[in-house]
Amino acid sequence: MQIEEYFNFLAEDDIRIKGTRIGIETVLDAYIHEGKTAEAIADRYHTVTLEQVYATILYYLQNREKVGAYLEDYLEYCRKARKEQEKNPSPGVIRLRELIAERRKTSDNSRPNTSKNSLESTTPSPSKYEQE
Repeated sequence: MQIEEYFNFLAEDDIRIKGTRIGIETVLDAYIHEGKTAEAIADRYHTVTLEQVYATILYYLQNREKVGAYLEDYLEYCRKARKEQEKNPSPGVIRLRELIAERRKTSDNSRPNTSKNSLESTTPSPSKYEQE
């Protein structure tokens, strides 16, 4: 079996592990940047087999320049997409940010002054069961 038979080459910038929706960048990011073992990667992504993970790593090792460029293009796409999302957040993201800000404001305003005296005065009295 040729190593390329483990993959679906959908486009220049889209290589998937055959039989899954997982791109090789997912496995290789865990392997290269996170330092995960093949076993840990297979445990994390249940739709890939250990054999497929090893095949992906081997494909990378045999084609470092080509796959390295593929990964750099992918990371650049991610950076651009993240910047675009930050500039133009969706209405849902805007609403979540507003809710978080409101919750922080409310929790900051509702915190009592926790001086030593105020702690003593707010300590509950022992219950009748604790007194016996």
